[in-house]
Amino acid sequence: MRIQRIGFTPLKGTSHAEHASVDLAAHGPVGDREFALVDRSHRRVLRTVENPRLLACPATWAGGVLSVGVSGRTLSGTPRPTGETLEFDYWGRSAAVEVVDGPWAGAFSDLLGRPVALTRVAQPGEVVYGASISVVTTSSLRLLAETVAHAVDAARFRSTLVIDTDELEPHVEDSWEGRELRMGSAIIRIQGAIDRCAVIDADPATGAPGSRLLRALAGYRLRDTSIDFGAYAEVVTPGVVSRGDLVTVEPA
Repeated sequence: MRIQRIGFTPLKGTSHAEHASVDLAAHGPVGDREFALVDRSHRRVLRTVENPRLLACPATWAGGVLSVGVSGRTLSGTPRPTGETLEFDYWGRSAAVEVVDGPWAGAFSDLLGRPVALTRVAQPGEVVYGASISVVTTSSLRLLAETVAHAVDAARFRSTLVIDTDELEPHVEDSWEGRELRMGSAIIRIQGAIDRCAVIDADPATGAPGSRLLRALAGYRLRDTSIDFGAYAEVVTPGVVSRGDLVTVEPA
């Protein structure tokens, strides 16, 4: 098995960019979901499934400069802390973010049709729904593609890591729960299945609806009330993981 794809974005909900490598720190991928858009009136982080237009906005974060494509324009600059801190409930836990100044909030407010603020998380992982790392396997993607009779873009699942497992059975990741995977100079531990939502039906490049992948998955991956695909994981040993790295499953 090898790493086929690495993906994450510095601004939660925006285009899930592919990367050649990722630095996995104890908290998760460095630079992943460092920023988030917040609806001030409802005091909540914007969710991708409710704001699919964000999928058409590419974002990069390098050298202290945030660059985001919004409505055909590229807005770049250094996010300036304002000193304003917001705290809110995020999927049952408290999260804190700091509002930052720059050209992005106005552009996103125009795009979405309501006022939003750009914020930076107080601690890495503040606006992560499940665990910090998500894993999808190519054998599971292959079965889904066979079920819907067309190719399925792995980017729809916005996973940190896509592992090439074509020689193994679909959903082999189910058998990895509680086990450690060694890759590059890092080790991760699989925690459990990911409950999917309708965001996988939105085009990963444009946000346009049209796919019925969630319904197809429900036909064979419905567990109680969750539709499972892929797995969450945590970092056991920090390190760097690159595309093409060998992946080995440690003995139970």
